[in-house]
Amino acid sequence: MNSEDTKISKDNMRYKFCPHCGGKLSLEETLSLSRLQCEDCKKIFYQNPAVGVAAIIIRDKKILLGRRNSSYRDMWCIPCGYVEYYEDAREALIREIKEETNLDIKLSIVFDIHSNFHNSAQHTVGIWFLVDEFRGNMTPGDDIEALDFFSTAEIKAQNIVFAFPTDVRVLDDLVNRGLIL
Repeated sequence: MNSEDTKISKDNMRYKFCPHCGGKLSLEETLSLSRLQCEDCKKIFYQNPAVGVAAIIIRDKKILLGRRNSSYRDMWCIPCGYVEYYEDAREALIREIKEETNLDIKLSIVFDIHSNFHNSAQHTVGIWFLVDEFRGNMTPGDDIEALDFFSTAEIKAQNIVFAFPTDVRVLDDLVNRGLIL
């Protein structure tokens, strides 16, 4: 999916009124973008994507995946979460991984960045970090009900369904770079 497929239209407007003055929002076309603008105060209401962060944790050339228990129930993902408004992206990931896996991690580099258009109600931008080190007693928590390390052969053999299509792209890149089997 690309940004053209998710362009704002009258049918998919998430908000109808201006958060500044309460006036009615209408669509304004600017170049290739459609934006919501207040008919009264003329302020543009930006619908920016939320930022998500994910930790690529590898052991013996296998990647850690979590089975979700809330949104996208029974689907799997690379452990992840949202960055809160006043939070640094790296700090958010360290917090999220502690909440979801009970692991303490040391981050390495940004491995990949993708726009996620799988949820029409919330466009996100995901940042996947490689993890240098992890320690602790791995226990599922928060949005995760099960955790395990998988090779891509095990993922296929167990017919694992991913919650987020971008995780599949990241897995392919990890395999192509020889980081996981």
